[in-house]
Amino acid sequence: MSLVIGPRLPRRGNAFSRWFGRAFLRLLGWRIEGEIPDLPKMVLIGAPHTTNMDGVIGLATLTALGLQAGTMIKDSAFKGPMGVLLRWFGAIPIDRKSPKGVVEQSVDAFRNNERLLLLIAPEGTRHSAPELKRGYYHIALGAGVPVLPAAADYKHKLVTFGPAVLPSGDYAADLAKLMQFYSGHGWPKHPQRLSKPFCELHGLRWNGRNRR
Repeated sequence: MSLVIGPRLPRRGNAFSRWFGRAFLRLLGWRIEGEIPDLPKMVLIGAPHTTNMDGVIGLATLTALGLQAGTMIKDSAFKGPMGVLLRWFGAIPIDRKSPKGVVEQSVDAFRNNERLLLLIAPEGTRHSAPELKRGYYHIALGAGVPVLPAAADYKHKLVTFGPAVLPSGDYAADLAKLMQFYSGHGWPKHPQRLSKPFCELHGLRWNGRNRR
């Protein structure tokens, strides 16, 4: 692992937790490559997403790097001791009853925190999504922060961080930049669950059940 983690990035853990994360990844045969810009606020997107194991690899990667990344979770999950644990992991409560939607509340979270790395899966599901969700893009655009893509490759057991893209307001052009990175990085654990955009990217046929 040769990534340099700058001092401005959101940090969590200590030397032991970083060692544990690296040891866990080595045990599974996984490596980490790429570059992460030294910025205090970014939207981190992870793809492709076809299994719960993606979350395990992602958490181990963040632990190994000593990074804290938050996810948006409904506020009812924060009751009792679970709330303490969720906040430690970086989870951010979303009020479903608020007149503000998830995007607006996420933008507010960026405004209210000096450092925030918000983790989102743009496919939105593990099962053959017909299109990518645009929420991550609107959050990054509204907050004025870059989108940092990360890819999990189950063929080579490799997590790669790609070039960050600062939203310009031209969704199609910015998405093309992100997909250019994913065209050369990442392979799903379950190709039969791959979303339609990623099927097209890798030359696979998608028919709703994602078979060749």
